[in-house]
Amino acid sequence: MKRRLVFVFTSLVAICFFCSCESQPATREVAPARFAEAPSDRPGLGTKWGETRTSRVGFTEFQRADPNHPLGTAAIYYNDAAGIHAMAGAVMWHRGWSTLTPPAEALVQVGLKDQSGRFLPGLIVGNRWFVVGEEGRRYSIVVRNRTNLRVEVVLSVDGLDVLDGRKASVHKRGYLMAPRSQLKVDGFRQSAEAVAAFRFSAVRESYAAQKYRSTENVGVIGIAVFNERGTNPWIDREVEKRLRANPFPGGFATPPP
Repeated sequence: MKRRLVFVFTSLVAICFFCSCESQPATREVAPARFAEAPSDRPGLGTKWGETRTSRVGFTEFQRADPNHPLGTAAIYYNDAAGIHAMAGAVMWHRGWSTLTPPAEALVQVGLKDQSGRFLPGLIVGNRWFVVGEEGRRYSIVVRNRTNLRVEVVLSVDGLDVLDGRKASVHKRGYLMAPRSQLKVDGFRQSAEAVAAFRFSAVRESYAAQKYRSTENVGVIGIAVFNERGTNPWIDREVEKRLRANPFPGGFATPPP
């Protein structure tokens, strides 16, 4: 079944929308970047540039209420089971939406799903949400808009923006979501037609290491949420209705029916 999603692009008001079915692998293969020397490795997982998958987008408009300051930000940390066990000891894994900190938790839900559509297992370590991945496995970032408003979400993986593959920043644009909608992001965007799948990998094989020779931010997925100009998700609809009530609507009293 087709899902109607929305995607935000380059300028402060120019944004795009897309209708996308479940993304499928494209026939074109992407050759891995090559260097004279392989970057030194670290234990645990990163996210590599995977195979090309179809994911179509188009353009629409959205103007942020505050261009530079999101309503809320949150992060999901990931690693292999051994790495998380080393930090947390013996734990019981939980599959579901990640636990986010306020105020992001009131705006969106975020989770990582495997290629079968099942939530990856995770747990809280300290005040951070960790998700357990497995090298070579494909994953998607799933976001649910919990508000009755359109919101823009800016996403990053390993410190890189999922739209342009460069250093992530809340000043960049992101995906636009309709009220109460759900968004599935399968990879780094290559064009308006396709993405490079997110796949767990050794750190030395991660996109950040291969492209920029940096692993400083490997292991974290970020989200920033913006509301639209003229909206306020913190105002309750019932409160808003009562504040608009007219004390002198005119006319004479009549009996009830």
